Amino acid sequence: MEKAQKGDIPFLAKMMLQSSRADKAVGLFDYLFNNAADDIIIQKLEQLLLSPKQCYCYYENFLVARIDEEQVGTLCSYEPRIATKERFIEALQESGCDASVVDRLNTLAECDFDINKRTLMFDFLEEVEGYVDMGILKALMQKSLLTARLKGYRIAQTIVEIGSLETLMFYEKLGFGIKEKHECESYKEIFGRSGVMLLELDF
Repeated sequence: MEKAQKGDIPFLAKMMLQSSRADKAVGLFDYLFNNAADDIIIQKLEQLLLSPKQCYCYYENFLVARIDEEQVGTLCSYEPRIATKERFIEALQESGCDASVVDRLNTLAECDFDINKRTLMFDFLEEVEGYVDMGILKALMQKSLLTARLKGYRIAQTIVEIGSLETLMFYEKLGFGIKEKHECESYKEIFGRSGVMLLELDF
């Protein structure tokens, strides 16, 4: 487990897209980038990962798991007090997105949680097919929590879709509990899931 390097960016972009879809036909980035072809979406994600705005998915926020030098998993952890929604919007605009992407993002605002600025957020916990159930995700999480503790954090949160039972079970095994649920019509219309849950861990 090590911090992502610039050379990992193509892999991180693929994992972000895979994670956002999570067994759905349309994921967040399909929606934001207007159902563009995968190679276009990945190109946009690579730009976000490198953006000097350092939004939540900036590459330095990622850990990468490797087995025999092969990239097999990712986890992004970020500080919401720094990586704000405004920064994400600026990074999207910087990557060549027009105003419609902000409108699409704002459509989902009813699903937003009021995130405590003293928490550490997790996202894009993902592993490569063929390496499932090898303890990769648990190891990534443990390493991230250790780093978070050294930074003075004691609360971690993540957002999971309602109906993502496997993901929920995985986080519950790690000690996360459901803090809040938002059922949103817009989310259901776009993604076919009834909304999102905020999970929290005291560590």
